[in-house]
This record gives sequence, C-alpha cells and structure tokens, in this order.
Amino acid sequence: MKFPWLDEDARFSFPDLEGATPEGIVASGGNLSPGMLISAYSQGIFPWFSQGEPILWWSPDPRCVLFPEDIHVSKSMNKIFNQNRFGFTMDTCFSRVIDLCQTTFRLGQNGTWITKDMRKAYVRFHELGYAHSMEVWQNGGLVGGLYGVALGSCFFGESMFSHVSNASKAGLVKLAAFLIMHNFSVIDCQVYTPHLASMGARSITRKAFISLLNNCTRQTTLRGPWASLLPDTP
Repeated sequence: MKFPWLDEDARFSFPDLEGATPEGIVASGGNLSPGMLISAYSQGIFPWFSQGEPILWWSPDPRCVLFPEDIHVSKSMNKIFNQNRFGFTMDTCFSRVIDLCQTTFRLGQNGTWITKDMRKAYVRFHELGYAHSMEVWQNGGLVGGLYGVALGSCFFGESMFSHVSNASKAGLVKLAAFLIMHNFSVIDCQVYTPHLASMGARSITRKAFISLLNNCTRQTTLRGPWASLLPDTP
C-alpha cells in the first residue's frame, strides 16, 4: 500500500514516543511530503536515514538543545565579529547551503544522510517558508552555513558546514542573535556533539523537550523568506 502524499495542511499522528527503540527510532516508512515533515517536527520527531534505507523517524532521549540566550561566544569569536571577518545572509542560497552540507566530509561517517529525496523535500520546505538557511561569506565566497526548520518558536537545526575556521560557529552565533530578536525559545540540536556543547548546547530528557516543544508550537510560525529580516550588526 502506497502511503499518501500529505500537503502542508494535512497531519499524521506518529506512534507514541514511549515505544521508540533505545536509539530513538519511532517509525519507518512513509514519505517526506510537507504534511509529514510538519507532523513529525511538531511531535518532536525528525527523519534521518541513508540512501537505500527506508525513511527512519527519530526522537532520541536525551535530546540536545541550545537556548539562544545561552550561546557561548568566546573572546576569539568576539574578536572575529569585531574585525568583521565574515558577512552574513539568510535565505539567499538555500540550495547551495544544503548541497555543501551534503558534500562536507565528517569524521566517522561514510557518505551522507542528506539523500536526493531529503534534498528535494527540504528545498520544497524552504519554498513553503518553513526551512531556512544562514549563509557565511568571506571575500565574496560562501565559506560556511547551516539550515533548519522553524515551527512556532522552535528552530530545528539540521546540518552545518564550514570551509574556513570558525565559519559555522559564527553562523550559529548570528542565528542565535536573530532568533532572540524574533522571540524564539530554543534551537533543537537533536543529537549531542562536543562541538555543540562548546557553543552552549546541553541535553535534556525527551519528556522535557516535548513539553518545551508543545509551548513553542502554540506560537505563530515566522514563515520565510527571512532574508530581509537579518540585521547588519553581528
């Protein structure tokens, strides 16, 4: 039986998160239609799978989050901003950002989880105003960036890349400042990494995350494009 394609106004109820595997897998199958993605994110679930696998839907416990006001800006990072070493834009080249995230080498990973279907789905999600990119520039070149999904007052970070030192960190700092300005409550980092922890991220229980998310999704979603909303200051 073919799973129906859901437009952005349709919703799907995923299985109870208490039934997730120890790794955090909630379900498999379905598709990456807009309605499925909105349903998943609003229930604390995200897709993560490799080429050739069925779509896997995850909700790990614990969950890694970063509260924008808690972001750690080191002295060296402040120096980078004071020197105007980077320029920043948002939503000006989403497809390029996701392509560069897709091709960035990551230690310990073979291949990428950003499959052709994932790329197509998130580009469409961007066109609908739910997915957004932060771009970091230096000497006219795109040297870093990240992308994610906004629902209510939660920003779900998906992936980032950096082609020069500190570019992705600077992009995350700039994103946090933007999110504070627009009353976002939290950045969902999904899975803990030492890099994210060094920026101020921490782990909370899945139950705590869902409670936080339920409050976030009661807020109006700031749908894109965000390009004109980014201030000039760091």
